[in-house]
Amino acid sequence: MISLSRRSAVEPFHAMDLLAGATRLRQAGHPVISMAVGQPGAPAPQAALLAAREALEHGRIGYTDALGTLDLRRKLAGHYRARHGIDLDPARIAVTTGSSAGFNLAFLGLFEPGDAVAIARPGYPAYRNILKALGLVVVEVPVNAGTAFTLTPESLMAAERERGVTLKGVLLASPANPTGTVTGRAQLKALLDHCSDRQITMISDEIYHGLTFAGEETSALELTDDVIVINSFSKYYCMTGWRIGWMVLPDYLVRPIECLAQSLYISPPELSQIAAAAALAATDELEIYKASCRANRDFLERRLPELGLPLLSPVDGAFYAYADVSAHTNDSMEFARRMLAEIHVAATPGIDFDPVEGHRAMRFSYAGTMAEMVEATDRIGHWLNGSDR
Repeated sequence: MISLSRRSAVEPFHAMDLLAGATRLRQAGHPVISMAVGQPGAPAPQAALLAAREALEHGRIGYTDALGTLDLRRKLAGHYRARHGIDLDPARIAVTTGSSAGFNLAFLGLFEPGDAVAIARPGYPAYRNILKALGLVVVEVPVNAGTAFTLTPESLMAAERERGVTLKGVLLASPANPTGTVTGRAQLKALLDHCSDRQITMISDEIYHGLTFAGEETSALELTDDVIVINSFSKYYCMTGWRIGWMVLPDYLVRPIECLAQSLYISPPELSQIAAAAALAATDELEIYKASCRANRDFLERRLPELGLPLLSPVDGAFYAYADVSAHTNDSMEFARRMLAEIHVAATPGIDFDPVEGHRAMRFSYAGTMAEMVEATDRIGHWLNGSDR
């Protein structure tokens, strides 16, 4: 039997496993509602679809430069100028095959095996799994009401003392998954200053920018050039399946990332880049989807506590509600499996995001339609009251 590498021994991404289970039930004819993954309920904007159709009709789709087409990189620079007031050189932008490729490239380009990198707990599980697979030391820093549900200089220093490590990197998401936390401008500046003073590399995950409902949506690039920013067309732009994202890099990192990208990915998909360039101008259409997310958020913010599922953090942004299920279970994975099997509602167990305290939490995605939110919570309410057991 062929042996497996230790690097492959990462935990499953339970949200994806539940999505696969939901898909199988749906294919069998069951009326499944999925609140398990961050899958926008709207299609890609019409401008993106039209641009892709025209490209397929009139030209060959092939390789591009490893860092992406100049057209898309220029338009992304224009996006930062219009949205954040930043004069950004397109040469500092690397287009990637989804934000996932961006994280892979950043971790490979910045860190050596054994380096310690801090992430928030609860936090996106792929961070933890990719870092572990690359032989890095993952330092999970608890965030709670005392830290405003975000990383702070004090919490980072406490984690270093507790773990006996010196951090080489910090990864912060704002808005965050699963908590929905938006890190305010002053908090973000304090964190960036702390990292700069201690020569810690900061990576800012901004893939949910555009989906902020409370607080200050600040790009780290507004405060410093010495940061790696990762973003994506998957969320606000409703283009998950197109697998297209981008990075903004300090000048010294551009060529190393380009060399890694050449060998790992060749280039991002050209068709997706053409569509993404058009999507950047589709703000009016995208704001309609954002308004639907806001309505879903307001509904769940009220409805989940009514069901005995109080929120564990404010629902500031992204499209997730992180709820306490400890009144009903001490095993969020089993709770998620039963909810899917018995009432055909999929949501993600907190253990995906927090291996310490996630047994008492569930993440509910509100990226879908209001009708789905209403039907799903009605089913959950009946189920928790025993009428569907």
